[in-house]
Amino acid sequence: MKRVLFVCMGNICRSPTAEGVLRQIARDRGVEDAVEIDSAGTGNWHVGNPPDHRAQEAAFRRGIDLSGLRARQVGADDMEYYDLIVAMDRRNRSHLVSMAQPRHRHKIRFLLEFSEQYEQEEVPDPYYGGDHTFDLVLDMIEESCERLLDTIADR
Repeated sequence: MKRVLFVCMGNICRSPTAEGVLRQIARDRGVEDAVEIDSAGTGNWHVGNPPDHRAQEAAFRRGIDLSGLRARQVGADDMEYYDLIVAMDRRNRSHLVSMAQPRHRHKIRFLLEFSEQYEQEEVPDPYYGGDHTFDLVLDMIEESCERLLDTIADR
């Protein structure tokens, strides 16, 4: 089993969306038992909260239910436990690298490294954008998670 952790700033927009998307893709492919998926934030201000209602609405329109997810903060134990730690942007990746032991830093990747469609490194934070920003982020996450699961399956 592969263990994947998605990380953004507060764990209420991008990372829970990625968690929900990858769970759905794994379920659709019949490999949900082959991958453990979670998400966390580098900050602690939303711990225990559900995903942002706009992220939930955008995902729900695509058949993905995020309502049962709750924000948590990434911890040092996560570096040991997860096989792949997927950052949404440079700031969060930098935070993850600084908290990881050198032997775990190779696990930290950008989500868009797996994309064949998007050339930038960062998934933009939709929190301060309009509703359309959540749909754009969801497009990026869906395409990247398809490729990420392909990569996991190839190993």
